[in-house]
Amino acid sequence: MSTELSVGVYAYEHTQALFDGRVGVDGVDAVFETAPLVSDVFRRATEGHYDVAEFGLTYFLRTFDLDDPPFLALPVLPNRNFRHSAIFVNTASGIEGPQDLAGRTVGEFALYGHDAGIWPKGILADEYGVTPDQCRWVIGGTNHPLPAFDWVPQPVPDGVDVRRAEDGRTLGAMLESGEIDALISVDVPQAVLDGSPRVARLFPDYEAVERDYYRRTGIFPPMHVVVIRRELVRRRGLARAVYDAFGRAKELAERRYLDGAVKQHMGLITPWFSALFEENRRLLGDDWWPYGVAANRRAVDTFLRYHHEQGLSKRRLTCEDIFVPELLDT
Repeated sequence: MSTELSVGVYAYEHTQALFDGRVGVDGVDAVFETAPLVSDVFRRATEGHYDVAEFGLTYFLRTFDLDDPPFLALPVLPNRNFRHSAIFVNTASGIEGPQDLAGRTVGEFALYGHDAGIWPKGILADEYGVTPDQCRWVIGGTNHPLPAFDWVPQPVPDGVDVRRAEDGRTLGAMLESGEIDALISVDVPQAVLDGSPRVARLFPDYEAVERDYYRRTGIFPPMHVVVIRRELVRRRGLARAVYDAFGRAKELAERRYLDGAVKQHMGLITPWFSALFEENRRLLGDDWWPYGVAANRRAVDTFLRYHHEQGLSKRRLTCEDIFVPELLDT
């Protein structure tokens, strides 16, 4: 008998086959929904609108400190990005390297400890000795004023100075004017896109830095995960059917690029894309966006450690804590 399932996920190219029907969930009548902003999917998930949903890793992990955590994760990581490139500085601030961030005022997008902030903070602590308590933090929107995400727990550890930007202010403008010295943000400041000389990345050659990071660590940082309501995990085979569907959709997207290499990706409008694809393939392999616990355990464990060290989880969680038990073998 078919099971009805509501699924909220962003419309990426590697989820598109789920939306257009090329891939279905075996034994399930699944309805897929998206939203203009992926954070809207997160919010709707917390409000109970979905059985299965994409969720920012930090938003998901914060639910484990609730009395009755509502979700477990499938080892499906639909959003990931290297994040040395997410750190921006005011060029007149005197910040020339990572160690210079100590003692500075740093903006952060959306909330203290957004997904694209936890990774840079952890890397800064691990590799450069700069910990969050050494900075002052201002939270807000990067290019547009952003209200507080009051639908998610927002812990701030003792000893860390955190305040919100004043109403109507944006962190991008504050960075360009020098009101803050640096910014960690999933969104690129408009000043950088406009070529302003007053704002730059902390790591100007961020691609080389991020490639070196991957060579040394094997980590392609995940940002989001797909979660399922705990009561649905008891339905035998359901979690695995959903996991398999996401995997097939992702493999179709990867196959498009692998097959396109024969014709130098002439279906794309990006010059020299094939050269970039080959460089990435040499570094990341043919499955450069892996799902499953085994392929992602080191990256996820690192994020779980950072989340705890940064005071965002009451206890150090493990993969065994967060993933659906029947999928730990993936």
